[in-house]
Amino acid sequence: MSWYLSVLKNYAGFAGRARRQEYWMFALVNLIIYAVLEVIAGVTKSSAVTILPSLAVLVRRLHDTGKSGAWFWIVLVPFIGGIWLLVLTAMPGGAGANRYGPDPKAVAA
Repeated sequence: MSWYLSVLKNYAGFAGRARRQEYWMFALVNLIIYAVLEVIAGVTKSSAVTILPSLAVLVRRLHDTGKSGAWFWIVLVPFIGGIWLLVLTAMPGGAGANRYGPDPKAVAA
């Protein structure tokens, strides 16, 4: 749960890098929360609350792989765009510092 809360605390932070674990734990907890809210209360508008933090952690995740946050727009390419973005977010981050900041694995260690 700490990964989820750390993303929410840095809800509009587009600078820097995000580890795979940070990105995917945030996505998993979001999915679980939305599923529970949908089943219990039929709430579908709750996802609007986390649009900005989700976009920020996605951009930081792309930064960790050495890509610009502008790669987010690849989702607009029909059929393959979403798959390509999924692959980019699943790739390991670059070792060592890059132009977006220090290696988050090295900082956490």
